[in-house]
Amino acid sequence: MKAEQEQEIIEGKEEISSKETEKKKGRELEAVLNIYTSFNNTLAHVTDMSGKTISKITGGMVTKHGRLKANPTIAIFIAKRIAESLGELGVKSLYVRIRSKTGSPTLGPGAHAIIKSLTREGFKILNILDTTRFPRGGPKKKGGRRGRRV
Repeated sequence: MKAEQEQEIIEGKEEISSKETEKKKGRELEAVLNIYTSFNNTLAHVTDMSGKTISKITGGMVTKHGRLKANPTIAIFIAKRIAESLGELGVKSLYVRIRSKTGSPTLGPGAHAIIKSLTREGFKILNILDTTRFPRGGPKKKGGRRGRRV
């Protein structure tokens, strides 16, 4: 009698665990992609939703030429490396946060190339947010009361 009850309990646990694995397989994992682009370099930093780093790739890690670090072509290679690292973890959806140099009117040349190539790789972009900082006064400018004499 006890052996039959124990067998039923074990079978019940197996059914529950198989349902849990089906839920995990069906659920898409999400991550945050932080892109920093300037006219000198492109940095891509991928974190999970809690902020732990998954991967960080820069233009200097892809090319040895300093002048090409901010190139859109190099940004495509950065996106391919990101796709490889995220594919291993099963991440399918991304929140994208783009930042450029403080006070810069435009983004660097690599930002759009990274997003475009990641969508081609099959990732779903949930949100794109521009987090560029802008100056609010800042330190006193050079020159005295009558301005800088050139």
